[in-house]
Amino acid sequence: MIDDRTGLLTIGELARVTGLTVRTIRYWSDQGALPPVARSAGGYRLYDAASVARLELVRTLRELGLGLADVRRVLSGETTVAQVAAAHVVALDAQIRSLKVTRAVLSTVAERGSDAEEMTLVNRLARLSAAERRRIVEEFVDEVFHGLDTADPVIRERMRSTAADLPEDPTPEQVDAWLELAEMLQDPGFRAEMRKVAEFNAADRAHDAPAGASMWFSRRLVQLGAQARERGIDPGSPEAAEVLDELLGDADPAAVLNRLRSHATHQVARYRELLALVKGAGPESAYRDEFVWVVAALEARTAG
Repeated sequence: MIDDRTGLLTIGELARVTGLTVRTIRYWSDQGALPPVARSAGGYRLYDAASVARLELVRTLRELGLGLADVRRVLSGETTVAQVAAAHVVALDAQIRSLKVTRAVLSTVAERGSDAEEMTLVNRLARLSAAERRRIVEEFVDEVFHGLDTADPVIRERMRSTAADLPEDPTPEQVDAWLELAEMLQDPGFRAEMRKVAEFNAADRAHDAPAGASMWFSRRLVQLGAQARERGIDPGSPEAAEVLDELLGDADPAAVLNRLRSHATHQVARYRELLALVKGAGPESAYRDEFVWVVAALEARTAG
């Protein structure tokens, strides 16, 4: 009821006016979000018309998801509603990304018919934080290129920056690809294979070679290999020799073959396929068939 002597509202009357429970108002008041303007002779809390407006603001902020600490900061003028809202947008975005990953993981588990043990592993790997995913990738790259100062820096940085994060809304296929990739990057056998690839790259490059030259060669290989396959050229044919001449120039075919064999292993090819899948491209973007064709053509060339 209204205190007739002061015109102030008791906590019960404030509850009736706002539709909130006495318990909620008392709790918010205890937490400093709605301090009473006075006390009755009996020690009961009293509130004025401004308290009603303040209480409505508290309710709105709470419905938007703000904690009472943020509510107090807004009400005291330490921060603005806009600033707090912006911070909560960032937090909500992170929650949404996490929920999307959880949904994708559950879809993967459902499709696999996973048991409890596999579900635990799948969830643990897929829920790795972005920082933890970057750590796995960086440790892998650091070990593969350790001490290889002449290795192409563009390739090193490309490997370091690729596939550290799942997309914001990953498909079950992308979750599967990342899980397989995360396990592969931590496998000593695969790291040894990739170390050989890096050693070949370092041995092929002089200190004054332009950064990115290795990427140019790979793109050219894929282009010419794709064209040869489209034309139905047999790797052992004279036409294949012409393709190799265009690709190699003055380079030693045996040396190039030795290098490309390290790129054409099943594990290395699978690594490229998984990277493509995580990025949302199909496995064909790994160009496994193009590498296989060029290796076969080089084998035919060097055998002759």
